Amino acid sequence: MRGREIRQALHDGQNVYSTAIIAASTYWPQIASGLDIDFVFIDSEHVPQDRINLSWMCHTYAALGIPPVVRIPSPDPYAACMVLDGNAGGVISPYTETVAQAQDLVGAARYRPLKGRRLREALDDPTSMENTLAEYLDQRNADTILILNIESVPAIENLSNILQVPGIDAVLVGPHDLSCSLGIPEQYDHPRFDQAIRTIITTARQHNVGAGVHFWDSVDQEIEWCRAGANLIMHSADFHAVRQQMGREFDQIRAALGDVPRGSQEPAADRPDDVV
Repeated sequence: MRGREIRQALHDGQNVYSTAIIAASTYWPQIASGLDIDFVFIDSEHVPQDRINLSWMCHTYAALGIPPVVRIPSPDPYAACMVLDGNAGGVISPYTETVAQAQDLVGAARYRPLKGRRLREALDDPTSMENTLAEYLDQRNADTILILNIESVPAIENLSNILQVPGIDAVLVGPHDLSCSLGIPEQYDHPRFDQAIRTIITTARQHNVGAGVHFWDSVDQEIEWCRAGANLIMHSADFHAVRQQMGREFDQIRAALGDVPRGSQEPAADRPDDVV
């Protein structure tokens, strides 16, 4: 799907599928193209990616017809414009908590290349733009996907106000940060965590905005949240899938050879929640 079709699907409540791609490898684009996903999530918040390398990744996935949506390091409209200039198909803004942040990001996603006072005037009153300019910006930015990470208690408390800002396509829960903000770090089966997720999903869908959770812990839990209304299925990441499958296979080999499997417990510093 093109970006505008993904955007419409998110608003309409249709399921949209994605996964996180961390590796800047020439092999991964071909692998991703066989996954039947709608877009790829490339992280530049927790993963060291320089601007040139990030742009090469974006151009490659875009050339294969898979929009690359980049998470920027902070909810900064200039950072958003930077990755969009590098051929990103959209932006994920981390730790978004305020209406002002949402408005600035909408400015980057919907009104680029306007900046400064001219942009502020357009955000305050879209009818202030000349018809020719408004049509140009609509066409230029029609495929740009805008997703906000909702990953804190203040963000949940302010979510209804945030989602009144027009131009947001979806919200995405960062489970590790949210669990810490709730005071129950990494307790993804805790009732308070589950309730927070369901509140975010319900609020987003009430505003006809897509909702999802970047999750890796339990496919069954992902399915339950989808049944509760989530329609952005952001499943796992490349490095986690490789490590999980390789771990299972090495345990199988060790067991067959009479060696004691080392188990699947991962060091805390390497768990995927530390980069989500």
